[in-house]
Amino acid sequence: MNIRHAFSALSVLALMSATTAFAADAAAGGPMIEACKQDVQTLCPGVQPGEGRIKHCMAKNRAKLSDGCKAALREQRAKKKAAGQQ
Repeated sequence: MNIRHAFSALSVLALMSATTAFAADAAAGGPMIEACKQDVQTLCPGVQPGEGRIKHCMAKNRAKLSDGCKAALREQRAKKKAAGQQ
């Protein structure tokens, strides 16, 4: 196997790992995403997803978030904290 084939194989494996990790995060954040969808549309119109831009916008507008979104964010934080303590 030459260096190009090896690099291509490693690239495919890295992409597969990243895709799997993203899918797991999306599944875990599903209820939070659904609860905050309207807030994102209202408070962050035109903000392009990626590189933390939506998260930054939401943090900047924390006081304006809906009660449902705030509750979903608290629940997600609690789950992450509990998972980290195990």
